[in-house]
Amino acid sequence: MDFALSDEHRLLRDSARDFLAGEMNLQPLLVPGADATAAPRAALWEKMVALGWSGLIVPEALGGLGMSHVDLAVIVEETGRSLATSPLFGTLAGSWALLAAGSAAQQAQLLPAVATRGHRLALGMPDEKMTVTTDRLTGQCALVVDADADTLVIAAGGRYFLVDPQARGVTIERLEWRDITREVSRVSFDAVRAEPMERSVDEAWPWIRDRLYLLLAAESAGGLQHVLDASVAYAQERVAFGRPIGAYQAIKHQLADMKGQVECADVAVLYAAWALDNDPDVAPLAAAMAQSYASEAYSDAAFRSIQIFGAIGFTWEMRNHLYFKRARANAMLLGAPSAQRAEIFATLKAREAA
Repeated sequence: MDFALSDEHRLLRDSARDFLAGEMNLQPLLVPGADATAAPRAALWEKMVALGWSGLIVPEALGGLGMSHVDLAVIVEETGRSLATSPLFGTLAGSWALLAAGSAAQQAQLLPAVATRGHRLALGMPDEKMTVTTDRLTGQCALVVDADADTLVIAAGGRYFLVDPQARGVTIERLEWRDITREVSRVSFDAVRAEPMERSVDEAWPWIRDRLYLLLAAESAGGLQHVLDASVAYAQERVAFGRPIGAYQAIKHQLADMKGQVECADVAVLYAAWALDNDPDVAPLAAAMAQSYASEAYSDAAFRSIQIFGAIGFTWEMRNHLYFKRARANAMLLGAPSAQRAEIFATLKAREAA
């Protein structure tokens, strides 16, 4: 495949970048004690919906844009670059769960509302603490991204269920998550009525997981690009001993390493997106490799950036800590990079044995 973006993809990237640059304001988060509720979440989501972003992956037949994974990755990289505070992550995750496990009727009921009205979704990952009796859920999902949704998709007892978050017995407790640009909650269920979905967790989860890997990897690649750009700009402006600090070899080496990480992360994300569109046999490996590399590289580069900025890089008023926290959280949300590498090794070993 050609890893260069087409003219159409560059136009898509630039329009997304311009939109987010004009709408996303991180300043309310650069105050001690701030959390995700301080950012322009609702207003930004409303404008994203108007652009059709809530339906990026919803099939055209159900009112969405039906974008390819490459298209999606291009846009998501820009949300990662800007740390856009919106329920896009949860809605994408829930949409994939509906596409993988929902019946045709459930998809027809919910996905047009997602695409055209911004109906928000959230996905509760497979959790052994969840139990189900007939159509009632009991237990707890420890970490749910964007749980302040209109519909929850919850894994319990080996099945997926649709749950109204306003239903009796549902308790949503927002967590003090390290990444304050993202809302993460603990959701508890006490004999809550739920609608079962068609396919089991074992059948649907690998397909969903691979796309969540791409989502996180693309976010990380975009954040990594911002970290590099900000570090280069600061290294050109900050003067020490009569010279810009970027003129010193130690800083040059750091920036060169970060540039290499950006290029590798971009290639990994694009390859994973291409594989998800074109080669389902390769897709699980490509997605796991993209998430493992991009999230780890993002964490490393965000830390290097703080070192390049020096003492000011450690202050709350600078953006460095927001990117560092997002990087660290992205690297752990679906398991550490080492867990993805273990998956890669197991898959390769199984294929070799076959």
